[in-house]
Amino acid sequence: MNARTVVVVGGGVIGTACAYYLTRAGWRVTVVEKSTVGGACSHGNCGYVCPSHILPHAGPGAIWSTLQTIFQRNSALKLRPLTVLANLGWFLRFGLKCNTRDRNRAAIGIQLLLNSSRELYTELIERERIDCEWDTHGMLFVFNTKRAFDHYETVNELLRTQFQMPAQRLDADELRTMEPALKPDAVSGAYWYRSDAQLRPDRLMIGWRKVVEEAGGQFVENCEFAGFQTTVGKATAVQTNRGEFAADAFVMATGSWTPLLNQHLGVKVPIVPGKGYSITMPRPTICPKYPLIFEEHHVAVSPFQSGYRIGSTMEFAGYDSTMNRDRLKLLRDGAEFYLKEPTSEPVQEEWWGWRPMVFDGKPIIDRSPTLPNVIIAAGHGMLGLSMATGTGRLVSELLSETPTHIDASHYSLRRF
Repeated sequence: MNARTVVVVGGGVIGTACAYYLTRAGWRVTVVEKSTVGGACSHGNCGYVCPSHILPHAGPGAIWSTLQTIFQRNSALKLRPLTVLANLGWFLRFGLKCNTRDRNRAAIGIQLLLNSSRELYTELIERERIDCEWDTHGMLFVFNTKRAFDHYETVNELLRTQFQMPAQRLDADELRTMEPALKPDAVSGAYWYRSDAQLRPDRLMIGWRKVVEEAGGQFVENCEFAGFQTTVGKATAVQTNRGEFAADAFVMATGSWTPLLNQHLGVKVPIVPGKGYSITMPRPTICPKYPLIFEEHHVAVSPFQSGYRIGSTMEFAGYDSTMNRDRLKLLRDGAEFYLKEPTSEPVQEEWWGWRPMVFDGKPIIDRSPTLPNVIIAAGHGMLGLSMATGTGRLVSELLSETPTHIDASHYSLRRF
């Protein structure tokens, strides 16, 4: 009996995860990628696998904090007015989700995928021996002011009691002992999420691609999707600039590009691109031991075994492809505020990428309403790497029509 065939459109971390689990389920997989496999947000992110990131951006107080950033030149969140107007419906729907009930409902689906992915990463790395600098020492949420540190206790209590996601609270002295790379006078305390992990994204993607190829999967780069060939209400092939690729089923793991494909998918996908930035360099002499998030400055630090990265910020600027150097300065300034040795030379890469943002914070993992053998797997926001393995397994289960390991209804298009 011939193996079922599937074409995955998109060679980022979500597409590669789908390819891996489909291959393991017995599918014959081809991945087509418009640029290079493992590029875009799968390349320059901070490498966090973070079950702690349960709460969506839309929540109580988010509207006021967002409005405040409009008038701040150097805010971590940047909204371009024309982009807001062009996506007014998305931003209005975000505003409607900024309440406790909707936040907590969304968090259930987010947590299911995060917890699943955390467990599956451990299995993946142990089974496939992928050398991706896997580090399971946890993550520190660091605070400058005592007021912000104490205020976060409300969030910590919510995560502990409703989502069984506790953090260890560290006072300033405990934190300085645990993480000596921090400036003593810059911190009031931190919360240590031991469940979180870190890896180096580019190393993961190189190793994961090799595993898929050794299992019979194929990757075709510089291959841009142009549409579907259809027959009797089903897709039979994808059309690309490199010809047609026929298959029994298809996965659209196209990230921030997904809304530009709405006419082919038969649905208006509520994704807008949110631009993130990072700077990669060698490890400084006084290098942090732990991944760090500076909550008040919205800057993240990734101390890889073979390098060092500072990243984050969010810029809603549409599909603008320019490098905004003010955003890079924001990263440097944030790291400098907290760290004894915040950067090093030479800078190896200055990077930006479009994150696929959905207003309720949950990704879309569902069948196209017009082409039932096409599954959309997109909209993971800032958590694409963190949710990749769980997404890949879920997509494989949906296509194979086997029981799903988590409740897929959380990620349905019907919620819109």
